Amino acid sequence: MKGRVLIIAGSDSGGGAGIQADLKTVTALGGYGATAITALTAQDTTGVHAIEGVELAFIARQIELALGDIGADTIKTGMLHNAEVIETVVGALERHGPLIPLVVDPVMVAKGGSSLLDVAAVDVLKRRLLPRAAVLTPNIPEAEALTGRRIVSVEDMRAAALALLQMGPRAVLVKGGHREGPMVTDLLAELVEGEPRVEIFRSKRIDSRHTHGTGCTLASAIAVGIAQELGLVAAVRRARAYVLQAIKTAPGLGQGHGPLNHGHTVRPFKG
Repeated sequence: MKGRVLIIAGSDSGGGAGIQADLKTVTALGGYGATAITALTAQDTTGVHAIEGVELAFIARQIELALGDIGADTIKTGMLHNAEVIETVVGALERHGPLIPLVVDPVMVAKGGSSLLDVAAVDVLKRRLLPRAAVLTPNIPEAEALTGRRIVSVEDMRAAALALLQMGPRAVLVKGGHREGPMVTDLLAELVEGEPRVEIFRSKRIDSRHTHGTGCTLASAIAVGIAQELGLVAAVRRARAYVLQAIKTAPGLGQGHGPLNHGHTVRPFKG
């Protein structure tokens, strides 16, 4: 195993997103995943049915112990469902991992449409978490919510990414899966010597309802790539390829938005 990733996120009882998807992804790409769980969700492929938050001091304790013993080369955040959780996580990172690169997946809405972030917490997310991010990975609805801009075209994606860079992250990947059309375009903007540089990634759209957890999976794949000392562009390129193959080979489980095949890189153990 190469590349330690601490994942700070919520649990998905259906196994397709959240901590479960994150751990599968990091392992499938050859890294080591540790976790600090922020919330428990009762969900399946049709939606999120209940959320139970984890006590704030316990969230902080998980982060402290994971970083103090095993350590991390990259930290990835997912579901941080309210302002208090965001403040707790940021405080713990400031104390125990201030220099570790942070990948922020600003999880706001589940695939089935359920809200995973209090509206009141958006300002705290922007003010406290985004300035710490090495990479921010919003989808189009999340980028719209964070910037107040409507995103229709690739140029709109570029403008939103540049606006998000102004909020403090060193790089922003705006994911274009919510746009219509036969191609999916993702746009990466990063600051290089103080100037924004933009990279475009395109792939054919896969016609599938089995896309639950794609955002979590992509962000974790990028995080483990950074932990393994790939350059950011190379980490994004590998992460996209991994997710595309995971969608193509999805097992077809569930009645709604089914999970990906996170294990497509893994050969069965013969024993």
